[in-house]
Amino acid sequence: MKALLLSQYNQLDLADLPAPEAGPDEILVRVAACGICGSDVHGYDGTSGRRIPPIVMGHEAAGVVASAGSGVSKFKAGDRVTFDSTVYCGDCEFCRQGEINLCNNRQVVGVSCGDYRRAGAFAEYVVVPQRIAYHLPEALEFKEAAMLEAVSVALHAVRVSEMKGGETALVIGAGMIGLLTLQAAKAAGASRVLVADIDRNPPGNSQKYRRRRNASAFR
Repeated sequence: MKALLLSQYNQLDLADLPAPEAGPDEILVRVAACGICGSDVHGYDGTSGRRIPPIVMGHEAAGVVASAGSGVSKFKAGDRVTFDSTVYCGDCEFCRQGEINLCNNRQVVGVSCGDYRRAGAFAEYVVVPQRIAYHLPEALEFKEAAMLEAVSVALHAVRVSEMKGGETALVIGAGMIGLLTLQAAKAAGASRVLVADIDRNPPGNSQKYRRRRNASAFR
């Protein structure tokens, strides 16, 4: 398959790699669209330390199930899906309490931090466990679905703020998540939304960055 490989820091190569195979509880997804997270940008230049080359990055994606493992019951070939970026184990004390973000054994799609290496969605195909995948409605385009994770962060931020409507809201940070939070706050009924940032031109607020976030690959 074709994949965008971070072969070394500050160098991405279009590479031919073996297509992954789904395990018993996994699905093989043919990627239709994948967003570029700010963490991928920091992975590209090595500043995050969590994407050690060589690695295929990308975790904000959507596509179609190409095949399903023998133990998969929720998905079948042809289903339109997206998935979470966090691969939780489901067995540790935190997972049993529903706090999967604190999983003792968690991995992240498209991340290689030394403790583990998990290929991401800057490729024609990616494998993910069925427990982190979600069905997509037919009306939702893949390029929009690829932004669901980022949008969910913004919606969650507004939800935990317990807004009732009519408030003035302040969003700290004008990157992509900040701009989505601004929109979510408006949708929740805020009368005024202020955004503060230490950078006059934060990356999420530039037209070029917004285009990159919606990048569609391997259609």
